[in-house]
Amino acid sequence: MSDVIVKIGNSVIQHGEHNDRIYLMKLFSDNVPELLVELNLLAYKHKYTKIFAKIPYNVKELLINYGYTTEACVPGFFSGEEAGFFMSKYFYSERKNNKNKEEISNILKACFEKAKKLESIFALKEGFYFRLTNIEDVYQMADLYKKIFKTYPFPINDPDYLKQTMDENTDYFGIWQNNNLIALSSLEKDLDSQNSEMTDFAVLPEYRGNGFAAFLLQEMEKSAKIQGIKISYTIARALSFGMNICFAKSRYSFAGTLLNNTNICGNLESMNVWYKYL
Repeated sequence: MSDVIVKIGNSVIQHGEHNDRIYLMKLFSDNVPELLVELNLLAYKHKYTKIFAKIPYNVKELLINYGYTTEACVPGFFSGEEAGFFMSKYFYSERKNNKNKEEISNILKACFEKAKKLESIFALKEGFYFRLTNIEDVYQMADLYKKIFKTYPFPINDPDYLKQTMDENTDYFGIWQNNNLIALSSLEKDLDSQNSEMTDFAVLPEYRGNGFAAFLLQEMEKSAKIQGIKISYTIARALSFGMNICFAKSRYSFAGTLLNNTNICGNLESMNVWYKYL
C-alpha cells in the first residue's frame, strides 16, 4: 500500500510504512515549531525511522535545533532567490548507515568526468515520436510504470493517481513507437516557488541506450522555462549509473545524497539531488 499525502495546517506531508518515513514536501512557515513537534509525534506513533524535509534557508537553524542535518542544498531553489535545503532526522542509527558509500562515490566520479563532455542537443531517431501525454494515455502510462518499477515512493502505477496529478501540477512526457509507449517522464511543478522536479523516468529495457531519458529531460526543461520555472531538480537513485550520468551530461550540478531515503525498485535506496538553472 502506498504512503498517504496529507496536510498538517497548510504544510503538505507524505508518510507511511512503504518508505518508513515522513516527507515534508511543502512547508508553509507560519507555524514551524508546532509542525516539527507534530512530525515528531507522528514518527513516534508509527515508529518511522526517518523524517525528510524540503525547506527554505530561513528555517534551517530551527530544524537543526530539532535534530535535523543537511543532506543536500540547492542555491536559489525558491523563486531563484532563497536556497532550498533537504534535511533529515533519523530515529534509528542503521537508517543513516551509508552501505553503498564507495559505489555511490564511484558513480559520482564518473558523472563529473562525463560532464566535461557536454552534449547540448538530443534528438530522436527515425521511427520514434514524442508528445505530451493526456488523460486517455493513463492506462498505458500506468502499465509502463508497472513493468519498470517493482516498488515506487508514489503510486504511479495507478491510473487514477496519474489523472489526479495531471489535474493538479504534473505534466507527463512520452515517447512512442507506432502506438506503443516506450519511455515516460514527468515534470512536477511548484509554480509558487518557480521550481520543478524532473522525475518518474521510465524506459522499456529493450529501448535503453537510445538517449530517450536525455531527450525527455531536454523537452521538459523547454516546457518548464515557458511556464516560468527558474530552476529544475531531480532526486535520482544514487546507484543508477544511467540516470546520474544523464543529469550530469545535461549540465546539472550535484547537491548532495539523501541516505536510505526512498523505497524504489524493491529496496530502500539512497538518492542523489541534482539541479540546474533554466
